[in-house]
Amino acid sequence: MDYLPNDPMMLVSSVNMLLRDDEFDSLESLCAYYEKDVEEVKKLLSENGFEYNEELRQFRAV
Repeated sequence: MDYLPNDPMMLVSSVNMLLRDDEFDSLESLCAYYEKDVEEVKKLLSENGFEYNEELRQFRAV
């Protein structure tokens, strides 16, 4: 994957897949690689009904 999508549904799917498949060991490392701000990603997904679970390393619907 060359970039993270801007569409919230595609973004949550992509981020969860990359974290699940051990491409990245944390949300922070994933965001650093794609030059995205962690808090901006969390905010965008929060505004669209998703919350990050640090223990599970995934966004889940609230």
